[in-house]
Amino acid sequence: MRLALTYSIAGWSGFFVMAVELLGGRLLAPTFGSSIYVWGAIITVFMLALSIGYLAGGRLSMNGPSVRKLGIILIVAALTVLPLLLFAVPMLDSIAAAIPDPRWGSLVGATALFFIPTLFSGMISPYAVRLIVPDRSSSGRHAGQLYFVSTFGSAAGTLLTSFYLVLIMEVNHILIALMAISGSLGLAAILVRGEANAQ
Repeated sequence: MRLALTYSIAGWSGFFVMAVELLGGRLLAPTFGSSIYVWGAIITVFMLALSIGYLAGGRLSMNGPSVRKLGIILIVAALTVLPLLLFAVPMLDSIAAAIPDPRWGSLVGATALFFIPTLFSGMISPYAVRLIVPDRSSSGRHAGQLYFVSTFGSAAGTLLTSFYLVLIMEVNHILIALMAISGSLGLAAILVRGEANAQ
């Protein structure tokens, strides 16, 4: 169960990140447009936040790693999406008024909305690697399997969000669904029984 939850959370995290990134374009478009500048800003923010999240997750995994803690990270990542539902429009309007240049305005707006959720999401994969690697001799194989699952989740999140979800649901409804699934997986990890910390 612990192993299945670890892989599920890693795969879902990849889905979650790419879905939020694509929805970020929808959120910024009414204020800053959807030019290459805007998408460049969004991608830059997500890449930087993920890179810092990878570092933070790797370091955090050195201190008593457990599936329960992994679940908590996932829940925190989901909760940090809440400001997108509550404050995205007024925040972006304020940023656009202060920074009319769509290049820098979209960069600041993407940072304000997406940096923290993406940072916490980035912590999940390196933390999960620590949980599934039983010994050094098999570390490469297990890490490869986990990153396969995570990247496959990213591909699924990209395809399903862009091809289907945005056509049948409002952006806020998609975000709520993403948060609900993250919360459910995180809660399942917290409540898992008979868990021992990774060695």
